Amino acid sequence: MLNLPTRLLHGPGPSPVAPSVLEAIALPCIGHMDPQFMRVMNEIRAMMQQVFQTENEMTLACSGTGSAGGEMLMDNLVEPGDTCLIGVNGVFGGRLAEKARRAGGSVQTIETDWGKAFDQDVVIQRIEETKPDMVALVHAETSTGALQPFDRLAEAVHRYGGLLVMDCVTSLSGLPVKIDEWQIDAAYSGTQKCLSCPPGLSPVTLSERAMNKVNNRQTPVNSWYLDLNLVGNYWSGSRAYHHTAPVNMNFALHEALRLVLEEGLEARFARHERVHRQLKQALLDRGFSYASDPEHSLPMLNLVQFPKSVTDEAGARRRLLDEFNLEIGGGLGKLAGKCWRIGLMGHGAREENVAAILQAIDAVI
Repeated sequence: MLNLPTRLLHGPGPSPVAPSVLEAIALPCIGHMDPQFMRVMNEIRAMMQQVFQTENEMTLACSGTGSAGGEMLMDNLVEPGDTCLIGVNGVFGGRLAEKARRAGGSVQTIETDWGKAFDQDVVIQRIEETKPDMVALVHAETSTGALQPFDRLAEAVHRYGGLLVMDCVTSLSGLPVKIDEWQIDAAYSGTQKCLSCPPGLSPVTLSERAMNKVNNRQTPVNSWYLDLNLVGNYWSGSRAYHHTAPVNMNFALHEALRLVLEEGLEARFARHERVHRQLKQALLDRGFSYASDPEHSLPMLNLVQFPKSVTDEAGARRRLLDEFNLEIGGGLGKLAGKCWRIGLMGHGAREENVAAILQAIDAVI
């Protein structure tokens, strides 16, 4: 049997998992067409609707990590030749653009400095110039710690008949994600961030407007596995068999969502913000500085520049892992070797976790 250390997971994900979620994933496996599993699916959908703050009927857990959810949306909502305007201010915006290209879209990007959010007025101006079929941005850019406002974009996108897509992999259940209020047409997340569930599923939600696009495509969906006409019937339609769902991962997601709603969304958001402020002040006192836009930064993902005394950042992170079982993330893409990414997500966003992070950093640097 495997013998593994217990890690303090405070990188960009996965995040610490609550014991009851691990107990749920270890429940006896049942069939993916079992009526009891259908009941679990219904309950998962209802709880995801609450967390997404939406009434979208097409809300499901895509089999696969958050990247699969993003690919599901691109493959279903983009047809060859569709004009796609994609915001790129970090690694995951770039991945969205690549997924849209591979789905056949004619991709235009809007870019800003890594660590900064887009000015919504600038995005709206580009929308008016290009009149795109789709606009997609990352709500919480995991590579830079930037938080992207979405509340004013939908009116401009919809004026020209387009769809507004959100990557909320890192923000869901750690920050408000108001799908209906912001008129987001489609969004995807991941279980391994603020939901504090092992990686393996991607919560996805689509509006009636988005499903109208899916149901009236002129070309087949590029991916059979991620085709919402097929997967959607399994989740909320005729219950027709499509693929073997990861049954026990859905058990884990069910428990993770239950814990989120038991705590309450507002209380959960406030907890993430509170421990973020504690960590931020302590890091500033130790000579760290924050590299993300102070007006638009994430509480659950801290992008920091380490003190100049740290001459071997990879070596310091390795010592944190080897000597203190503490995992923190290095910089990604343009920020590799320049920054650390310290996560405070879900079950790990607690005062005792902040204390453990600081104790380990003090010992190493």
